[in-house]
Amino acid sequence: MGEAPRYGHDGPASTARARLAADRADTLARAAALSRDFDGIVAANALVAVDDEHDPEGGTTAFERAHVAALMAQTREHLEELDRALERLERGQYGRCEGCGGTIPPERLEIRPAATTCVRCAGAGPRRA
Repeated sequence: MGEAPRYGHDGPASTARARLAADRADTLARAAALSRDFDGIVAANALVAVDDEHDPEGGTTAFERAHVAALMAQTREHLEELDRALERLERGQYGRCEGCGGTIPPERLEIRPAATTCVRCAGAGPRRA
């Protein structure tokens, strides 16, 4: 394996840090929007009958609420992944595959800044970031 880029406090690190910060800001904005959507669904549902079983819109409302809740959970998980990536960056371990110890290609990190595995390891095992 080739020498991994040094993600210290200059060069690739500042690019990685900026990419992670931008992704984190976008994810926080998405979380806020989903939270507003969820609150809106709950508020709208509070104004109508609470009997989902007999309310013709009840199933749709329950589905929308569950769908937004699932998206919120995915968003929280992504924020945790980004925070762990920032921690790896600070420890000097960012850009190293957790599977094989090799270098994660910069192109992969550009697309998935929180990636923890190289493409080969990601394809070989259970789905990881």
